[in-house]
Amino acid sequence: MDMKLELVAVPVTDVDRAKEFYVERVGFHADHDYTVSDEIRFVQLTPPGSACSIAIGKGLTEIVPGGLDNLQMVVVDADIARADLVGRGVEASDVDQQPWGRFVYFSDPDGNKWSLQELPAWSAGAGGDGVDPQAGA
Repeated sequence: MDMKLELVAVPVTDVDRAKEFYVERVGFHADHDYTVSDEIRFVQLTPPGSACSIAIGKGLTEIVPGGLDNLQMVVVDADIARADLVGRGVEASDVDQQPWGRFVYFSDPDGNKWSLQELPAWSAGAGGDGVDPQAGA
């Protein structure tokens, strides 16, 4: 049986500020913005090319704003992704080279932490054979 992760709630304090950050600065697509009641507002945003979206809003989660500390997205090129973020006004880390990929880190205005991973060439997700040449070395 397939199971597909399609929506992750991201806790924020100011929905409009967070929406502006994710859409204007990070480049997410704004899918929905519905005010259901005085207690519930649902905003769905999707990263370009992703099958999984995030939900920000009011009354969606009990997680403390800023409480997510490692949301991760895969990118083709960490250097290009970093340059795009910085060019849009996002404070992003330098590219962090690891044996399992190249990473760029940033946080949203509430402190929810994100990482962008460029998969290593050997990774099946990057078109490789899935065998780490360093494994067992």
